[in-house]
Amino acid sequence: MLRPLPKRLGRFLSRTMSHRQADPRAARKRVLVAGLGNYGLRGTRHNVGMAVLNQLAQKLNIADQWKADRRCCADVTITNVEEAELVLMKPRRLMNINGLSVASAAEIYDLGVEDIYLVHDDLDKPLGKMAIKLGGSARGHNGVRSCISSLHSDCMVRLRVGIGRPVGEALVERYVLGRFTSAEHEVLKRVLEQAADLLLEHILQRSSGKDHMPPGGKRDRTPH
Repeated sequence: MLRPLPKRLGRFLSRTMSHRQADPRAARKRVLVAGLGNYGLRGTRHNVGMAVLNQLAQKLNIADQWKADRRCCADVTITNVEEAELVLMKPRRLMNINGLSVASAAEIYDLGVEDIYLVHDDLDKPLGKMAIKLGGSARGHNGVRSCISSLHSDCMVRLRVGIGRPVGEALVERYVLGRFTSAEHEVLKRVLEQAADLLLEHILQRSSGKDHMPPGGKRDRTPH
């Protein structure tokens, strides 16, 4: 059974608006969060990264503020939360060239690779399990591979959201491009909530200097 949403997130979100209004001149840690996927194929397993970003934008009350940014060929929305300035983006390109949009956004918003989060699906984890990992190989994921190639680095933080592997002889490509089943949808809503919570919590901890995950380190989480 999935666990209840953490109470701590309520405190984070309740302070969002007050921090946004309190001192616009205050220096904040800028972070780029990219939800990887195939733009226009909403609802597919391969687009779960974009679904997490939609959930996060909803939690931050900016779901109606997405704007197309032609400079990086992506939908972008920006907000301040505590010590962080979040630049959320959904590339308007196919998954295997998502990295072009992410690299362009990093240049536009003056960000280093250590300030970039990639949110994407993971075949090696079952639906309902997720992990945050710093650095490492693409592990066969074309969107991550594109980002590593375009950014010339693998040092981005990644939120890997499990979608499981196909059963039997089903082709992986057909599986990831397929939509979640009715049974999976019963779990998916809470998975997206948990993933958005985990992502925001990790970003705020890093922005405040409280998180010191070493390269290659990871944290798994299975909602209950």
